[in-house]
Amino acid sequence: MISSLSLDQLRVLVAIADTGSFSAAGRKLTRVQSAISQTVATLEATQGVTLFDRSGHRPQLTDTGRILVQQARMVLASAARFEAVAAGSRQGMEAELALAIDPLVPTAPLIGSLRALHETHPQLQISFSTEGLGGALRRLRAGDVSLALCLLLPDVPEDVMATPLIRINLVPVAAADHPLATLGRPASRVDLETHVQLVLSDPASRDGPNYGLTGSAPWRFVDLGRRMDFLLAGFGWCRMPEHLVGEHLDAGRLVRLMLDDDTGGNADPLTIYAAHLADRVPGPAGRWLLSDLAARLAK
Repeated sequence: MISSLSLDQLRVLVAIADTGSFSAAGRKLTRVQSAISQTVATLEATQGVTLFDRSGHRPQLTDTGRILVQQARMVLASAARFEAVAAGSRQGMEAELALAIDPLVPTAPLIGSLRALHETHPQLQISFSTEGLGGALRRLRAGDVSLALCLLLPDVPEDVMATPLIRINLVPVAAADHPLATLGRPASRVDLETHVQLVLSDPASRDGPNYGLTGSAPWRFVDLGRRMDFLLAGFGWCRMPEHLVGEHLDAGRLVRLMLDDDTGGNADPLTIYAAHLADRVPGPAGRWLLSDLAARLAK
């Protein structure tokens, strides 16, 4: 019965499984062997199961015992997390860090920072989601996340506090066999308008502002990966973050387009911000993550 189950009984069971005997478990837990035996007997009696086969020289876990040892490990690990979250809360640590990111956020430094955060605060609950363009800000405003790594266009909203993290250079590119790549001269706006533009867009706001949009019939994408697939397949042209297309440019799969007087949209770098609601300041874990990420992005 659950009401008669204790964490101490589970610790004894796991200790026996780890050490191989009742006596060794007693030494590990600094208890006499009789106390260990009594704990196991009580656990078997209250749960109505046989955990050990005692017919041999040493008690051996039964099939049920092996399964329940696995369950005991999970319960003890969960209890340890419970205690760690409570201890962190007493010290001012947030119970959970919820993040949402826009697709243009560089992946490698973010992975490095999240890994370092987990190693530093292993019991911290982290929730994470990637969103379409504009989605991270919506989730922030809805209260689903405490931090958003995102673009804020055209300006930082009044209800948001934002710190610039990195500026992303966007370069106009097309597949090597695309007509725009073989013009032999800078492409004009008329040239661009006759070809499909692969646009990273906000799926929840199709009628909103379209930054850098040139053609009248763009193909819209929520994620960069799928847009890259279509770009490499020669279905259109677009501006892509420079750090994502460098390898393809070097290999000749993509060509950097020459544009006439930088037609086809704003060529200025885009700023990725770390944003939070003005009335909801990040806790210690959030501040730690942002500091670590900023250091990685500055390298």
